[in-house]
Order: sequence, then C-alpha cells, then structure tokens
Amino acid sequence: MSTALPSPLKIGVSRTRLEVREFFREREQLIFTFLFPIIFLGIFSAVFSGTDFSGGVDAATYFTPGMIASGIFLTSFQSLSIGIAIERDQDVLKRLRGTPMSSQSYFIGKIGVVLVTSVLQFGLLLAIAGLLLGVDIPSEPEKWLNFVWIFILGTASGCVLGIAFSVVPKSGRAASAVVTPVVLLLQFISGVYFVYSSLPAWMRTVAEIFPLKWLAQGMRSVFLPDGFEVNEPGGSWQLGTGAIVLSVWLVVGLLVAQRVFRWTRRDAG
Repeated sequence: MSTALPSPLKIGVSRTRLEVREFFREREQLIFTFLFPIIFLGIFSAVFSGTDFSGGVDAATYFTPGMIASGIFLTSFQSLSIGIAIERDQDVLKRLRGTPMSSQSYFIGKIGVVLVTSVLQFGLLLAIAGLLLGVDIPSEPEKWLNFVWIFILGTASGCVLGIAFSVVPKSGRAASAVVTPVVLLLQFISGVYFVYSSLPAWMRTVAEIFPLKWLAQGMRSVFLPDGFEVNEPGGSWQLGTGAIVLSVWLVVGLLVAQRVFRWTRRDAG
C-alpha cells in the first residue's frame, strides 16, 4: 500500500506557517528584550524600597545603572545571537548571500538596529527612572562624556560577540535556550541584580573576565554619586581597566566572528 506524498502546495503552506510563527516569535523576543530592564527596575525598586545602599543611595538609583548595562547587553549580544541563529536556520542568510547586498551592509544594518533599540530603551528607562522613581539624573558634562564612550564600547563589543556566538546554537529553535542562560548567569555575577561588592570574592573574580561587569561598573560611575566609588571592591570606578577589558573583547569578538561565522545551516555542508 503506497503512501501519498504531500503536495507542493501543502509543503508551501506548511513552510509559510512556520515562517510566520518564527516571525512573530522573533518580534516577541525583541519586545521582551526591550522591556526586560525597565520591568525589572520597577520590580527591584518596589522590593528594595526603603533600603539604604550607603551614601543615601536608594534602590531605584542603585539598580538603574545595572539595568542600563543589562539592556545594552540584551539588545546587542542576546538579540543578535538569537536573531542571526534563527535567520540562518530559516535560510534567510543563505538567500541574502545570493543577492547583490554585501555582507558588510547586512552587519551594518544589524548593528544599526541594535543602536536604535538601545538608545530608545535607554531613553524610556531614564524617563521612568527620573520621572516615576525619583532617580537623580546627572548633569555634569564629564559624566555624560563617560557615558557616551562606555555606551559605544559596550554596544560594539556586545554586537561582535553576539555575531560570533550565533554559531553556537545548533538550530534557530534552540537559540533562546542556549543564549538566555548565558546572559542570565552573567547578569547575576556582574552586579546587575545584586550589590556587586556583596558578591563572593571568587564570583567577582570570574565576573571581571567578562564585559558585562565592566559595563555595569562604568554605568555606576555615571549615575551614582562620586563618593559611592569607595564601596566598589577596588575602591574606585576603574574606568581605565574597564575600557581595556571592553576593547579586548571587541577585538577578540571581531577576530572570532570573522573566523567562525556561517551563512548557512550546519546540515547544509
């Protein structure tokens, strides 16, 4: 007894349905990534309301820099790792590779989306922190100059690392399950969800290897009072060290991404 093969029409409809589901799944991921730091800032401000983090710093003020750093890392590293893995799995990258569009244009477009999303996310988070949660927004030009280079360096390193890490998930469906735990782990050990100086010494040592710790500490130097730096494990903001570590990760990410990036799925040969 022979079994009828599915018609090309049915195959096409099934493929279209799958692509539509993946489209909305990717957009849901983007919305979740965009709102995640803002939602958690509100939660932490409520949970730790009335807690003094030394120097008259309240919960909303303390957690704002960490959430800004987390937002940058989510919109760069996590969104690119997952998004590119999904596009590769759906053969979007393969089709783009066959068009006149250059690979440089593709990556510039991806990084441009990250920059726009990060700026919008930062603006909304800062508005909520300042207007609703009573966080004092710095007015010193020097602090905002520091913010600009920390933001640019943190976003750039997160983007290239996200592009490089996008080859790790074996499929688009597995991308979120592979990438998200890595990001959560780094958030927990980098002073995003906890007071960094209260973490165990061995955990801080591990965190110092990765960029998120230095991105969060750099943001604390911008949004926390100058005197608060004595509460940091090293007794200072260590901006020079942070710039070096982020720059090293940027270079390493570029080299690794150029070497391991794939336009096609692994089963495509």
